[in-house]
Amino acid sequence: MLGIPTLAKKVFGTPNDRRVKATRPLVEQINALEPEFSALTDDGLKEKTAALAERARNGESLDDLLPEAFANCREGARRALGLRAFDTQLMGGIFLHQGNIAEMKTGEGKTLVATFPAYLNALSGKGVHIVTVNDYLARRDAEWMGKVYAQLGMTCGVVYPQQPQAEKHDAYKADVTYATNNELGFDYLRDNMKAQLSDMSQRGHNFAIVDEVDSILIDEARTPLIISGPAQDRSHLYKEVDAFIPRLTEEHYELDEKQRNVTFTDEGNEALEVMLAEAGLLPDGQSLYDPESTTLVHHVNQAIKAHRLFQKDQHYMVRNDEVVLIDEFTGRMMAGRRLSDGLHQAIEAKEGVKIQPENTTLASVTFQNYFRLYSKLAGMTGTAATEAEEFMEIYKLGVVEVPTNRPIARSDEHDQVYRTAKEKFDGIVGEIKASHQKGQPILVGTTSIEKSDMLSQMLQKDGVPHNVLNAREHEREALIIAEAGKPGAVTIATNMAGRGTDIQLGGNVEMKVQEALSADPEADPEALRKSAEAEVKSDKEKVIAAGGLFVLGTERHESRRIDNQLRGRSGRQGDPGRSIFFLSLDDDLMRIFGSERLDNMLGKLGMKEGEAIVHPWVNKSLERAQAKVEGRNFDIRKQLLKFDDVMNDQRKAIFSQRLEIMEAKDVSDITRDMRHQVIEDLVAEHIPARAYADQWRTEELQEKVKTILGLDLPVAEKAAEEGIDDTEIREWLESESDKSIAEKEESFGADSFRDLRKQVLLQTIDAKWREHLLTLEHLRAVVGFRGYAQRDPLNEYKTEAFQLFGTLLESLRAEVTQKLSNVRPMSEEQQKAMLAQVMEQRRRMAAQANGGTPAAAPAAAGAAAAAPAMAGAGAEAPAGEPRPGFDPEDQSTWGNPGRNDPCPCGSGKKFKHCHGAF
Repeated sequence: MLGIPTLAKKVFGTPNDRRVKATRPLVEQINALEPEFSALTDDGLKEKTAALAERARNGESLDDLLPEAFANCREGARRALGLRAFDTQLMGGIFLHQGNIAEMKTGEGKTLVATFPAYLNALSGKGVHIVTVNDYLARRDAEWMGKVYAQLGMTCGVVYPQQPQAEKHDAYKADVTYATNNELGFDYLRDNMKAQLSDMSQRGHNFAIVDEVDSILIDEARTPLIISGPAQDRSHLYKEVDAFIPRLTEEHYELDEKQRNVTFTDEGNEALEVMLAEAGLLPDGQSLYDPESTTLVHHVNQAIKAHRLFQKDQHYMVRNDEVVLIDEFTGRMMAGRRLSDGLHQAIEAKEGVKIQPENTTLASVTFQNYFRLYSKLAGMTGTAATEAEEFMEIYKLGVVEVPTNRPIARSDEHDQVYRTAKEKFDGIVGEIKASHQKGQPILVGTTSIEKSDMLSQMLQKDGVPHNVLNAREHEREALIIAEAGKPGAVTIATNMAGRGTDIQLGGNVEMKVQEALSADPEADPEALRKSAEAEVKSDKEKVIAAGGLFVLGTERHESRRIDNQLRGRSGRQGDPGRSIFFLSLDDDLMRIFGSERLDNMLGKLGMKEGEAIVHPWVNKSLERAQAKVEGRNFDIRKQLLKFDDVMNDQRKAIFSQRLEIMEAKDVSDITRDMRHQVIEDLVAEHIPARAYADQWRTEELQEKVKTILGLDLPVAEKAAEEGIDDTEIREWLESESDKSIAEKEESFGADSFRDLRKQVLLQTIDAKWREHLLTLEHLRAVVGFRGYAQRDPLNEYKTEAFQLFGTLLESLRAEVTQKLSNVRPMSEEQQKAMLAQVMEQRRRMAAQANGGTPAAAPAAAGAAAAAPAMAGAGAEAPAGEPRPGFDPEDQSTWGNPGRNDPCPCGSGKKFKHCHGAF
């Protein structure tokens, strides 16, 4: 007898079925328009785009324009690429436009699907961002789909690392912009460190379509994007602490693999104290529990984590004397990405490579908060349903499963569980050999480079030809995947998430043509294509006869999505296929989640060596374990988001204030209000309300007025006048300070002083925000301990962060007031001296960059002359020696200029008043 929920679904359909059904009238409407749009000329398609954009500007809703826009886009894609979108692709595009995640299986053409909502939403003129997981895909998709947008009269751009600024500006101005999540996030942070609107790259956050949305918004959600600067070098301490770790035994610490944490036992703490004292790192009489030992304890904790939780060739690899992280979800190297809080340095010490100095945060944002900036957000992936709750709760994104164009014919078999890893891998090799011999292509998924290499060696011994796809083979990725569908092909992959290239049965025609052309550039492309098509067609028939692509997983991942991504590589577009997972009780997931009971059970069953248990109960048990891990990870991300939301509210307030300042022609009102507030606070502090005159601290007030306002005024005498009160003193100080600022404006010139006001305001905001970020980091590190006192760490963090933000605003007002009140024009001699210093520094830098003779740098003269000439209280410091390879356009080559040095960019300003603010 059917249960009531099952019966209801049979009668009414699932919510997903109903959403899919609701799009069918729209799809029919688009199909009905096809003859009309196919009759248009190429110019007619572009004219239609202009007409649709005009209607959007006049207030017509994008929903009303959707049928015509999608019909136009389908025709544009057919002419530009020879691809006519299926009805299911149109459905996917509709769901994306509505702000959902479209779950579409591998091979269903998600890249083309994104062009439909992108084109429709770009009609508003506000731009659309299409987000990919790596730079290769961003460039490939922009070049490939750019032909569709060009056919329709729209522009398309791509953003990539180390891109020239002018090119980046143009890319963001395009109707549709392709970029990675990293570049978008970093450009957002960089924009909010710029001093002029014209220097900003992004033009708002209108609509983003995130490809591989689960990878970006779930797997990478906990990773903050950080722009940092160098901090104090403590590499010697990492090396000294690292030397002790091999001497620690299992009784000295407790390893919690579930929580990925290591804690020292009492025996461990005692042993460490002895070792550290012997090495002279722990002073006599000082304990690891003392507050003075905090830094040392931090280093020791990071060192033990580096040794016990981070494995070489699984979590990172050493390449060119550098520790490069490996993305556990895609198996790719993450060049330039570093672990924070000294953990990366601890791994460098462990591996004996050069230890890079720690950095201090200048700006940061998480992907969770960056993508919530967009007015509308959508996503695509092959696997999202298992995380539907998180997508809805965090991002307000619904997940819709889009039907496949053809029914899935893949057979997903039950897991095979062996007692030991050796038995498992022997079984895997046997299965691979059997598939290879009958001509069936096989894709083998592993969880680490180490296991890929081990399996590769086993296959080499047995003479089985194969390809290995992992972080080391990153450059050959597309080629290896293109060949993975050939008859009898064996491909070992560390991970298959977000590869962006489908495995086509029989091989890939385009790749074959490219290879043939690179071997013989004079060959006829059409003849090569015909030959490749015939070869692929013949090979595809052989592969289908052998059962299609066989996917074999060597281990279960802690996330069901990653397993599903691997499975989904087989059975594209209705092709036959097969998938299976081989497991052992030694696997991490099995070992952490109660393999002892299963081991005992298998022992009682009397299983012989080499035998496997295959049962649906095992699958269900594993899925429950995976669901537990996913739930715990979701809770961690939710908690982290709650903490980051506190900072995010403050970040948005600061960034929006910066933007207002940059947009304003004149900020004199802002600086005057700040100055008057500072005066009010000073008077209130030294002349409290309702206090007797003999309790007033007028001498102190006079000193503060001189220091902060730059005014040598007889405050004590004024306060001694008969009948005067605090209000009159405050108004008098405000009047005198206003006069002083007016005189400065006259001596500088109105335009120069207006620029100076803005410059001082922005630079002070940036400096204060950087200090605030560091303070919040320290607060975050210690606030967890409040839980031991029965106080909620999150509430404590919110309260103290709010108080710290108030302190930031107070100190900001005081510093801006002090800088503007004490600034004075440079004399002609000072300007000449500063200019000479800039010229000399530029010559030295040019000499080092050219490897020899000093070269003149006339550009500096013009830049220096254009800057507002001013002098502060400090003396000029000698110019810092630049690093070899100096480039005025690349701040990373400038070394460490002194705060009072001329800025290496050649502006003529001091470093602290120019790029030093960043």
